Amino acid sequence: MRKNVFYLLVLLFFVISCNREDIQNETPTELSRKDPLTEKKINERINQSIKTDGSFKWSKETDYFLWSAIFRGNRMASIGFGSGMDDFDRSKSPNSADMEKEILSVIKKYEGKGEREFFLSSDKYLNQLDVIIEKEETITALRQMKTLRYLEPGDYRYFENERKFNTAAKSSGSGSSGCGFSSTPLNAADYTSSTPSSKIPWAFSKHNIPQAWNYSTGAGVTIGLIDTGVSPEQTLLGGSFNNGASSGRTISKFGVYNGDGSADQCGHGTKMAAVMAAPRNNAGMPVGVAYNANLITYRAAANVVLDTSAEQDGVKTAFTELGNNTNVKIISMSMGHIFSVGKIEDGVKYAYSKGKLIFCAGGTSTSFTSFVGVIFPAWMPETQAITGVKEDTSNQRCGVCHSGKQISFTFQMERSSGSTVPVLSYYNGQTDYVGGSSVATAATAGIAALVWSKNLSWTRDQVLTKMRQSATYSTPDANYGYGNINVLTAVQ
Repeated sequence: MRKNVFYLLVLLFFVISCNREDIQNETPTELSRKDPLTEKKINERINQSIKTDGSFKWSKETDYFLWSAIFRGNRMASIGFGSGMDDFDRSKSPNSADMEKEILSVIKKYEGKGEREFFLSSDKYLNQLDVIIEKEETITALRQMKTLRYLEPGDYRYFENERKFNTAAKSSGSGSSGCGFSSTPLNAADYTSSTPSSKIPWAFSKHNIPQAWNYSTGAGVTIGLIDTGVSPEQTLLGGSFNNGASSGRTISKFGVYNGDGSADQCGHGTKMAAVMAAPRNNAGMPVGVAYNANLITYRAAANVVLDTSAEQDGVKTAFTELGNNTNVKIISMSMGHIFSVGKIEDGVKYAYSKGKLIFCAGGTSTSFTSFVGVIFPAWMPETQAITGVKEDTSNQRCGVCHSGKQISFTFQMERSSGSTVPVLSYYNGQTDYVGGSSVATAATAGIAALVWSKNLSWTRDQVLTKMRQSATYSTPDANYGYGNINVLTAVQ
């Protein structure tokens, strides 16, 4: 009897030992599949990182956190690959096809699916692709690859989610979108009349732009505008682009967002195009800074917050296409995000590598993003970050503008009366006002066109040097860069 009990105990020991060994050999995922974090938890982590570290980067987060955000973002993932962090240009990457093939094979292995079931798209200019990822172990395997530059959620909608859970975000309504179709009569104190019958915004005089027109009007320079499109109803940004003292130039409009055309369905892009290059008209309407420059506009997003995959794809495409357009010298974008988006970063670097001078908005606060400094992509070294300041100052930001060490230049766009900058309205024959770092950016891009037009053989760096030499500060201010540009000095 005792022998039987002994044998039973030995047998039980071996069974327990084997089971324990099996458990130890199992992965944590097989043991207990975790549920993905909620959107609320993900947003809280993003906000905490920005508040404590000044930035948020997906690359610094755990596999589980990244998987959760991909899962909550329609399971879409954006992948950048290359032999190094600067290997973004497919045409200059001899192993591009092999690296992409290897990444797809890893996804196929860990997802257990055919390529057609997870592959979404591959960029023809950049080492970047979009896929569907279901499993955390796929993310872990990909992040161990030496050819992986970044792996990010492809459609995680931070702002949409913030509005669900943040009381301040909810109360902001659509204000964070930058959209609006209003028309407002101009106060006579906010402009001066000029030939042939146009209105010069007050802010232009503060930068000596009207005097600079005696030397340069932007002729021969093409500006690319990445925004929400241009109103089909505003003829001065259409069939009457050559009107009054504006002549011999072109405006071209493209749509790369959701495949529904180039027409502005927000209102923001129309105002940016207007302050940048509206004609010096005979219709009694506000004139733009570079009223003889050519303009190419891209409708790349629904609004100024680049939250969705369609918007991020649109902006990436706009940067690469403008980068490949040899006529374009300057690119302006008054849109962004509070953290980096890899595919947009690649697009910016691509355009910069083609010699483009890029201006991006430093940021305009909403009630729930006031803790954010200079926004993306304005903080990138390839861009010139612009912010707005109050009238007669170079270091007092406007009420909703951001500032920080990445700012390159400022533009006066807010009066003590509260007025901002007069521009063309979305509707023909009507006017409006626009403020924030958005209008400061578009106006500064127009200033760059005046400088480049005066010196058509110059490089991007020569234009930038002249702008810096003509600004308020000889060495950059800690939060406002070189400050306001004296445009008359810049074109003389």
